[in-house]
Amino acid sequence: MPPRDHSLNAPEAAATPAYAVRRIGRVNWGGLYTLYLKEVWRFFKVITQTVVAPAVTTLLFMAIFTLALGGQGRGVAGIPFEMFLAPGLIVMAILQNAFANTSSSIMIAKVQGNIVDVLMPPLSAGELTFAYTMGGVTRGLLVGVVVGVAMLLFTPIHVEHWWAVLYFSLNAALMLSLLGILTGIWAEKFDHTAAVTNFVVTPLSFLSGTFYSIDRLPGVWRDVSQFNPFFYMIDGVRYGFIGRADGSIATGVAVLAALNVALWVLCHALFKSGYKLRP
Repeated sequence: MPPRDHSLNAPEAAATPAYAVRRIGRVNWGGLYTLYLKEVWRFFKVITQTVVAPAVTTLLFMAIFTLALGGQGRGVAGIPFEMFLAPGLIVMAILQNAFANTSSSIMIAKVQGNIVDVLMPPLSAGELTFAYTMGGVTRGLLVGVVVGVAMLLFTPIHVEHWWAVLYFSLNAALMLSLLGILTGIWAEKFDHTAAVTNFVVTPLSFLSGTFYSIDRLPGVWRDVSQFNPFFYMIDGVRYGFIGRADGSIATGVAVLAALNVALWVLCHALFKSGYKLRP
């Protein structure tokens, strides 16, 4: 066999790189979108459990409390009780599902040991925070929309102020998504996440005026209720639907914005430090 002449192929081989180098700018948009899509598909794969079941549970709350506390002709401040109750239940569904999405996602990844698959790619702490948070926000708002549409079968729902419904719903989902990230990072077992759900999220949801107006509370308890950030979420969305609020809408706007900024900074710092995430 005659010897091969490599003289012609050498320059061509030298000019051709072994692989193409992908340039990543200030933001890794591809990685950010991929992680967000992964979070969305994660709950869509079990949509009966993550969206349908919470909606059915919320409708059961609606039926039970309307029958038990509503009754013929009963209302709150001249508003039929079921119309007063509906916005609170919608927000409660948003809160619980936004929290569950982010906390369970990070906790499961830690337990299964595949959190490293998220930490190794070129994703910054800000990109990790954004993708996880938006996944929780998407699930929370989706459940809220499904619950709202389903409630039309039981009571007419009218929107008086769209900006209030959108602002307070979005900030409610955002806050609980960030709180879920903090819980998922801090927790070492599922009992820890369940403890936060049972002793923080659920009590604050129920004691925030979901099923009653805080105007009916004694003076000191009415003042205490206004230190509950969940109250401003529910009161703001209720104001958007029925045009009536128990507290100050301007205060609610400022409180939720400030808390979400603080929680975002904390989540970013924890992702950046690798607290309880890196071995």
